[in-house]
Amino acid sequence: MVESEAQGRLPGIRPVSVVDIGSNSIRLVIYEGLSRAPAALFNEKVMCGLGKGIDATGRMEEESVERALKALQRFRALSDQARATNMFVLATAAAREASNGPPFIAKAEAILGQKVRILTGEEEAYFSAMGVLSGYYDTDGIVGDLGGGSLEFVDIKGKEIGKGITLPLGGIRLFEHSGGSLPKARTWARKFMREAEVVKRGAGRTFYAVGGTWRAIAKLHMEMRNYPLHMMQGYEISPDEAMAILAEVIEPKLLKPSAFSTISKSRRSLLPFGAVTMQEAISTMKPASISFSALGVREGYLFSLLSEAERSRDPLLTAADELAILRARSPEHARELAEWTGRMVPFFGVEETEEESRYRQAACLLADISWRAHPDYRGLQALNIIAHSAFSGITHAGRAYIALANYYRLEGLNDDGATGPLARVTTPRLLELAKLLGGLLRVAYLFSASMPGVARHLTLRPSSQPDTDLEFVVPAAYADFEGERLEARLQQLAKLTGKRLAFRFER
Repeated sequence: MVESEAQGRLPGIRPVSVVDIGSNSIRLVIYEGLSRAPAALFNEKVMCGLGKGIDATGRMEEESVERALKALQRFRALSDQARATNMFVLATAAAREASNGPPFIAKAEAILGQKVRILTGEEEAYFSAMGVLSGYYDTDGIVGDLGGGSLEFVDIKGKEIGKGITLPLGGIRLFEHSGGSLPKARTWARKFMREAEVVKRGAGRTFYAVGGTWRAIAKLHMEMRNYPLHMMQGYEISPDEAMAILAEVIEPKLLKPSAFSTISKSRRSLLPFGAVTMQEAISTMKPASISFSALGVREGYLFSLLSEAERSRDPLLTAADELAILRARSPEHARELAEWTGRMVPFFGVEETEEESRYRQAACLLADISWRAHPDYRGLQALNIIAHSAFSGITHAGRAYIALANYYRLEGLNDDGATGPLARVTTPRLLELAKLLGGLLRVAYLFSASMPGVARHLTLRPSSQPDTDLEFVVPAAYADFEGERLEARLQQLAKLTGKRLAFRFER
């Protein structure tokens, strides 16, 4: 097969695929490559319900098994079509616990041509924690991963992962064990939660919620509050907000039926049982906040295969740099501006936190990704790409800051209808920093013609002139860059910051 001439993928890496055989769904994800910030080339799931019947009979239902094997046959063909160089196959609670699990796994291995790794409950918790580590810059709390057959909990802090536990509280398992009774399900869930010491260690920390059912509940919360940023990774709510939406899922009063339209019918029936389980987890844990993770066992397993050096890379800055390589006129210029703006912001009285510094650098790396768009739409395109890209290692407020900074850099420093929704997501300080960064980038891009090698020579210093607070010093070699439009951009920045600014062109 002839290689594509497309430049929209990163060089030097080859696709890999992961097949996740879960108790509720079976999923194939083909990734661009094994890297710190892997992008999904293809993603498909089939709701097979392998966990159905296990609680009562100890066996997977034959109909579910046949559906799963048929899906695996397709997944093998899709993986080959995408030319994945490696396929990793993971199986969890249903295959682990069912008496007919071994023959099913044997058939799956024959179809896929790969060994299936059947995860123990502790391994499932570990890889879920690794998935969370891969998607957050800093962690401190308890990971809870709700599947169809089991619920795993594990303590994480920084890069440290504690010993995980597995509980028989998966959505399908809980539904069947309780006979469809929510009160009985709550009693059973409460019993296990109160006996789980790792859950109690989450007091005052973050509860990282993993799993499709819990993500579906978070999606309903977004719908209920008309939240403008429909990105699941890092969506964070308070325990009170969580309890309110969980009560709505169990007995809807405010949620309109249309809110459930984006959730598959096969998952809707399990939502109340996932809600009961989360209620009991929050009541026992008493976390400071609940953060929903789109990354779990699959991503955690791939993350575990990386070298320590690769795992230690910043996921946000890695992804932003890769997008600059794919879409910017000059990635080198983007990196240059990330360094240059770091030297500039202290002159405006800004002392960045580590988190703010990361976001500023990412915003600079992404500042030119919409240059091919029509000039009238570059700002809006940049805002939409950044706001909706699959970045990790970032809060929603930080994502909004990066998107807004680039909108301001392209469209000017005033707010309009496009900025309102994201301004609601970010914080007042980050909104202020976004405008400052946007103003700096408006000067730098005009000064440098969007190419590297020039902006780094533009320095800032307090002025000795009575009518000027700060002056941008321009070496003599760049004196010809002086111009009316450049001066107008500088005065926009001056108005924004309240600083009297001027260029000093050395002759």
